[in-house]
Amino acid sequence: MAEHVCPWYIGYFLINPLRRFLQDPDEILAPYVKPGMRVLEVGPGMGYFSLPIARLAGETGRVYCVDMEERMLSRLKKRSARAGLSGRIEPRLCSRASLGLEGLDGTMDFALAFAVVHEVPDQMNLFAEIHRALRPGGLLLVSEPTGHVSGQEFAQTLLKARAAGFSARSSPAITRSLSAVLEKG
Repeated sequence: MAEHVCPWYIGYFLINPLRRFLQDPDEILAPYVKPGMRVLEVGPGMGYFSLPIARLAGETGRVYCVDMEERMLSRLKKRSARAGLSGRIEPRLCSRASLGLEGLDGTMDFALAFAVVHEVPDQMNLFAEIHRALRPGGLLLVSEPTGHVSGQEFAQTLLKARAAGFSARSSPAITRSLSAVLEKG
């Protein structure tokens, strides 16, 4: 869906263990992901958040990871297999026009779009597809890096999410990020 897609090799920097000191996935996600949940992650890269999501969702949970970059998904598959989580994670290749969420309408409990929305040229379509995939009352955590997205740009992003049917629920404090938890209305 993006015009400017993060190059696959940057994924190695994004999974650096030192990142946990600034953005610990367990701390960020634990308030939202519970055992048995079905979770959608948009732009998972090599799985920095995907593996922790799969652990939090437990054996009965499922994580659907959609990315445009095949090499990112390939590395995610290898990492999830090594971690014993491949049965919980379903990588899906998406296109510029669609997230490829066929068969998932109304089934997701939670969605994560971390440092990806600013790369998507048609944010309205992105939010519409996520909205369609979430169950009523489902939550979406949107977080954008302060180095790439200004406060004004993030406010515009949230307006697009509201136009797609989301309402603001909270604004969690995540280091070096502008973040919001949105609820499907």
